[in-house]
Amino acid sequence: MGHPSIFPTGTTIYKKDKAYSGYTIFPSAKGALLIDMNGNEVNLWAGLGGFPNKILPGGYVLGTTGARQSPKSFQDQLDLVQVDWDGNIAWKFERAELISDEGKAPSWQARQHHDYQREGSPTGYYAPGLEPLADSGKTLILIHENVLNPSISNHELIDDKLIEVDWDGNILWAWRASDHFDEFGFDEAAKKAIYSNPGLRGEAGGDWMHINSASKLGPNKWHDGGDERFHPENIIIDGRNTNTLNIISHETGKIVWRLGPDFSGEEAGGIGWIIGQHHLHMIPKGLPGEGDLLVFDNGGYGGYGEPNATSADGTNNVRRDYSRVLQFDPVTLKINWEYTPTEAGHILFTDASKFYSSYISSAQRLPNGNTLITEGSDGRLIEVTPEHEIVWEYINPHFNAIAGKFKINMVYRAYRVPYEWVPQAAKPDEIEILPIDPPTLRVPGASNGAGTGKVTSVSGVNPNRRAAVGMADAESEDSGNIDFCVVKFEPKAKG
Repeated sequence: MGHPSIFPTGTTIYKKDKAYSGYTIFPSAKGALLIDMNGNEVNLWAGLGGFPNKILPGGYVLGTTGARQSPKSFQDQLDLVQVDWDGNIAWKFERAELISDEGKAPSWQARQHHDYQREGSPTGYYAPGLEPLADSGKTLILIHENVLNPSISNHELIDDKLIEVDWDGNILWAWRASDHFDEFGFDEAAKKAIYSNPGLRGEAGGDWMHINSASKLGPNKWHDGGDERFHPENIIIDGRNTNTLNIISHETGKIVWRLGPDFSGEEAGGIGWIIGQHHLHMIPKGLPGEGDLLVFDNGGYGGYGEPNATSADGTNNVRRDYSRVLQFDPVTLKINWEYTPTEAGHILFTDASKFYSSYISSAQRLPNGNTLITEGSDGRLIEVTPEHEIVWEYINPHFNAIAGKFKINMVYRAYRVPYEWVPQAAKPDEIEILPIDPPTLRVPGASNGAGTGKVTSVSGVNPNRRAAVGMADAESEDSGNIDFCVVKFEPKAKG
């Protein structure tokens, strides 16, 4: 679908009476960036990476000082650090693995990727009474570890590993995905595809699962009711390449809850195919929707299974060209809220790609019931109400050049926190920004367009007729019936 070459950046919508106002942090091309609701840049921790960046009470920021540079590396960060308002390192972890890359002196590295959580907050974002610790506590970290497991593949695997470390960096607990291969529910076709091509990344190995989120469940109503699968210490993860959503027992390491990798049967509850998803987590206690699961269902491609017309080897064998944000009950799998192209006001057949990020992205439940959505691939952050109204929108203005040709402003994940978490900055003035009407927006020198030229009436034709594709009166705005090339759109009857 088409995309404009010129568009506004920064905050484009801010309905302050409907939004949950606070500071938003995200990893930009320039470093960890903290903005207010009007898009003012409150603090830039220049050059500080973020996979993702998170902010702690007291104005501390978590991130990384750099990435491993080696053909044998894939998305490995050197460390995980906590810095203060002025950039001083207050905490650092790097001693996961002693790395000996060719031509470089051995060094300890974290190999962190995609997610981590500080004790006190199960998800890393604000929830009443669940604040992450800033000067002590354990940290759950998602890292890489290379393994050879001939029962999975004849290729070396870039395995996903979870570790929990104390404030001094001692590893207290560890879990490795490949050790639980038979618990994920892969059928024989999927196992065959993984064996041949486990998401190969050149010399680095096979990124077979690509876990991109890991968080504690935290206190929740399910465990309060006696369901041990939802113990507060249990960890919820999702595998982007495998289309799998899982809960791990912290006590045993076993997978105690599973959704995917096949979404076609009754066991998937009619939830539809979740593909290439990101940021699966349980909405924390104290927030609207608490106990439900929230996930950014990217679409794009993912999964392993039977080869088909778009997948010769069974790798990435399911596809969909739009995204969804889903909130659903983990017991019944009933969808309790969603944001899809339809809720965004787009017809699926023609405009579904107007809400679409095939990689990265996230969703955060806010205290007022709104949801902060990171549509990551095009650097778009939106806050939407339960009724799907956009009450805040921000387009990342910081672009990066790739291969000297491609410009991207992608945002991996953004978080909103209360003003009180950042005592170093005075609460900003909040200035309402009403949406611009696109038909009236012009760049300097351009004509206003409508009404500036001759209008000609045609005999027998209603001059007030408005058609979608220029074919028939049946397409009128009033009727709502529209025939496209291969689809007919008929809105649901009212009442």
